[in-house]
Amino acid sequence: MGRKNRNRQRAQQNRDGRAEGKRSRDDAGWGAGYAEIIKENKLFEHYYTELKIVPEGEFEEFMEAMREPLPATIRITGYKSHAKEILHTLKEKYFKEVQDLEVDGQKIEAPQPLSWYPDELAWHTNLSRKILRKSPLLEKFHQFLVSETESGNISRQEAVSMIPPLLLKIEPQHKILDMCAAPGSKTAQLIEMVHSDMDVPFPEGFVIANDVDNKRCYLLVHQAKRLNSPCIMVVNHDASSIPRLYFDQDGKKDILFYDRILCDVPCSGDGTMRKNIDVWKKWTTSNSLQLHGLQIRIAVRGVEQLAVGGRMVYSTCSLNPIEDEAVIAALLEKSEGALELADASPDLPGLKYMPGITSWKVMTKEGQWYSDWSEVPTSRHTQIRPTMFPPTDPEKLANMKLERCMRILPHHQNTGGFFVAVLVKKAPMPWNRRYPKLQMGESPTDVPPADGSSADAPVEAVEGETPCSVCSSPPPPKKMKLFGFKEDPFVFLTEDDPIFPSIQAFYDLSPDFPKLNVLTRTHEGKKRQLYMVSKELRNVLLNNSERMKVINTGVKVWSRNTDGEQFGCAFRLAQEGIYTLCPYIRARIINICVEDVKVLLTQENPFLRKLGDDAHNQAKKLGQDLDAPQCPIDLCGWRGKTSIRAFVPRNDALWVFSNC
Repeated sequence: MGRKNRNRQRAQQNRDGRAEGKRSRDDAGWGAGYAEIIKENKLFEHYYTELKIVPEGEFEEFMEAMREPLPATIRITGYKSHAKEILHTLKEKYFKEVQDLEVDGQKIEAPQPLSWYPDELAWHTNLSRKILRKSPLLEKFHQFLVSETESGNISRQEAVSMIPPLLLKIEPQHKILDMCAAPGSKTAQLIEMVHSDMDVPFPEGFVIANDVDNKRCYLLVHQAKRLNSPCIMVVNHDASSIPRLYFDQDGKKDILFYDRILCDVPCSGDGTMRKNIDVWKKWTTSNSLQLHGLQIRIAVRGVEQLAVGGRMVYSTCSLNPIEDEAVIAALLEKSEGALELADASPDLPGLKYMPGITSWKVMTKEGQWYSDWSEVPTSRHTQIRPTMFPPTDPEKLANMKLERCMRILPHHQNTGGFFVAVLVKKAPMPWNRRYPKLQMGESPTDVPPADGSSADAPVEAVEGETPCSVCSSPPPPKKMKLFGFKEDPFVFLTEDDPIFPSIQAFYDLSPDFPKLNVLTRTHEGKKRQLYMVSKELRNVLLNNSERMKVINTGVKVWSRNTDGEQFGCAFRLAQEGIYTLCPYIRARIINICVEDVKVLLTQENPFLRKLGDDAHNQAKKLGQDLDAPQCPIDLCGWRGKTSIRAFVPRNDALWVFSNC
């Protein structure tokens, strides 16, 4: 056979293979993966049968659910009034249309709200790609979901993944740390909660989202940017040794303790078998044994940085007690009463879950079971640790209240598997009751007491530590190791920066505009983009620039437009930051009607005469039109000599237009 014929044959085989794989994925449903992988793992079944985490008589149902494709779930994102508008559109324009729809003689199951998620802002559907393509109405619905997901108005997020942020009970003033944040769906929830009041452009609270993987940090930035918040910072550190941060409090440098911490640790992921079906063939008990130590170190670092009275949620997408209850038990034992497991059952009415277990065994990858640390041979001590077993003291075990942990099983509400525990900090951690452990380059006089007591108070030695471990001089400072891309600097503008007068005059900024919150990403040359952060994040940035690696922060508010110099200002507004700036802008505002919105969003550079008389004359305000969106819409644009243009991303324009 000639070379050309062989190449043609190989190309055809590749096309056939891709087509077959594509069909398999379509048949499997949204995100279900390749149907040809056999969903069997005898060791997995044996392990969980023995541990009895599934109620008696339900194990077959549990396994059947694990083999079924995971339903697609969506969460309506954004801030309150916008989220309600999108929900209204979904229910009135799309869900009603598919409610009584039949495809190939089969009635379509309409999307249903998650019973435990507040305000009907999360929904699940069993529609597969194959069914979507068979109906124009369903295809229209699918295109709407795709467009809104790209805009950030809707998030494709697994149902159980939505639980931890809800249990944190976030308020707008809370300082929040998300320790292992990528890819960022939970982080988005945290940001939304901080911005629960849209009328406050700069809430007191903020979210610091961390991930150890430099590349995943940029995925995290992409997710967070869709919410256009000045209260988010993305950093790149190992969560188990994330640096302690400082901030100025009334002229005094204090340690930053967080009001809320999300500790969603790396795990073996056997709760994700319904969507990540590679786990079926890769699952082994050694995964949990290897991750247990890291999970404890991350959780310990979290509670060290938690404020007294604060709340930390520990979660995994694993069903394994070695990664779940064992970590929580070890944390509670180390805390010596400083931590308490909270009863979160009333917080999500409608959520079905199993209480945490108090008895479990440890199994090696070879299948050897151990019920107690005393049974483990010395040769296994590097693989199996004492913290993997439940406490042997019945009174101590009872006081831990491990039953307050929550394990979500897939067959109870057609979800993935998940584990979550809510910890409340009652007192400083025992090893930090006076002074926190010194970091490289710090002396004892640099570090305020961890519990807020006087710096002159006597140092209390922690059991297992000699006083000199706190008071002795630290080793010479070492430069922080940085990995991945080198980031541009974050440079805050001064109040007398020469670019401000023209911006101030052009937009007639109100006197309370926080100039000191404006930053750029260059020390030298022209400032091309201007960003804003909240006052509190500015405080953190200024006091920790050498201590942490910041990937991104703030929201873009102005972009340089040299053509604008002829009009008196070289900076145009950026749509990303329009809701942050709007409360401070008192000039160059045109109130327009719905028809004007359509003109601006469908024509590239419409002439001013295309607008209605009211908008053209900049005279009358927009009246309440019952067919108009029932939430405020702010669009930024640029007025030329004879035309006006809206600077709005395509997907945002599609959403506004579809609702007008």
